[in-house]
Amino acid sequence: MTVLSLRRNILRVLLSFVLFFTVAFPSPALAAVSWPDTVSVSAEGAVLMDADSGCVIYGKNLHQRYYPASITKILTALIVIEHCDLDDTLTFSYDAVHNVEPGSTSAGYDTGDQITVRQALYAMLLKSANEVANALAEHCAGSIEAFARMMNEKAASLGCTDSSFANPSGLNHPDHYTTPYDFALIAQAAFANPTFVEFDSTTYYELPPNSTNPEPFMVYCGHKMLKKNSGHYYPGIIGGKTGYTLLAGNTLVTCAERDGLKLISVIMNGHQTHYDDTKALLDFGFSNFKNEAIRTDSAASLLNPEENLNLSGTQQPLLTLDTTRSVTLPKKAALSDIRAELSYDLQKEEPSNTVALVRFFLGDRLVGTSRLSADSSVEVRPEGSRPVHIGLLRRIRALGKQLQNGALGLHFSPFFLVPAILLIAAGIVWILIRRLRIKQKKETLRLSRQLQQSLRNERILHSDPWSEQNDGISSDHSLSGSALRTPRDPSTRRRSRRRGS
Repeated sequence: MTVLSLRRNILRVLLSFVLFFTVAFPSPALAAVSWPDTVSVSAEGAVLMDADSGCVIYGKNLHQRYYPASITKILTALIVIEHCDLDDTLTFSYDAVHNVEPGSTSAGYDTGDQITVRQALYAMLLKSANEVANALAEHCAGSIEAFARMMNEKAASLGCTDSSFANPSGLNHPDHYTTPYDFALIAQAAFANPTFVEFDSTTYYELPPNSTNPEPFMVYCGHKMLKKNSGHYYPGIIGGKTGYTLLAGNTLVTCAERDGLKLISVIMNGHQTHYDDTKALLDFGFSNFKNEAIRTDSAASLLNPEENLNLSGTQQPLLTLDTTRSVTLPKKAALSDIRAELSYDLQKEEPSNTVALVRFFLGDRLVGTSRLSADSSVEVRPEGSRPVHIGLLRRIRALGKQLQNGALGLHFSPFFLVPAILLIAAGIVWILIRRLRIKQKKETLRLSRQLQQSLRNERILHSDPWSEQNDGISSDHSLSGSALRTPRDPSTRRRSRRRGS
């Protein structure tokens, strides 16, 4: 591949990158549909989130810190499920049994008792047993302190920025707190885990005998919205977790699904209205919102970028949008109402071929995210060298991030990032067109000079010596019947007079 071909391929990548945001995503416009807000709750803090898109449908004191109480056990269960074998046997230590507040919820286990991790998870999630949470933490990490570090690392990886966890049970501690938004992120990850859902959606489970219970005994879920014989039962509920301490008040996490819309509700510092608040939020969400897959026939130009990115004539697009993601919209809104913005602030967990994140907005509200990735089969490879397409895309990503952060002395907001990219692309195209015109002019001048030289050579071959010195009238030789006559040699005229001619 020549240098020119390499440059052309690089330009195709850049133009594909720009075209994606000009054709696939029209310029930002004000949303025609307003966001419904006909709901209120009595709790101090609350959030309603779409579990698929991560869109916050409703929020109250989203980032205010509260004590979570026993909803903490959702995070504990998720970490244990990810790191432990469910059939492993754990043994209750003295610290696990006695490192709890007097009178706190217990399943009756004592020092030396043994159960499997699976049984312990049921006891913790359904009975909310605090000694079981401690035993699971020790089994998973070696100590409660080490497990608390795992909790904070997991929370941070999920995007939590205002949370701190000090124990696996949720008992009061000055360094044990979270926010409605942060815990919605944790619940979102938990309810995306099928094994967690299997445990958390169970309404009762039989446990083997222990030190306090000589016979097998049943544990029942504490979340009343899961129980069909309860006045708080909610159709479509998947699972959830209750919590209460004097400092935390009532806390409640709930997940329910209807008509393809899966919602997560988090109530914090409630005052005996946590079930009513949760029902109000879920009813509001299901009545007013819908979840739309990014891939749909109604907006092909917006959601099928593969058709718009294939400038190079190859079978594979250079950049692709993750269309497994979704957005949350009011029922009266359409996909054509949303706009998209780029973000180069990528997490470490993102795949290596990720170029940028795409954030979808309805007005100023974030309604979903997706990922823009380079196709691993596409390469820009000069002869005898390693592929450079991934490196090029990483440079584009780094440049975009620098522009977005103002690292180059320019302060671009996401709103102005796309116009900036368009301006750069226009400059590149203008330079290429100018160079092409200059090259064409040079080629035309060269051909003109060659033609003039050819005519001159032809004239020399078909004309007499005099006409060779008089370029001004040499063309008259070709005029048939012309009044102009070619002068004769003077010596010839003298000979003619002597002969009387």
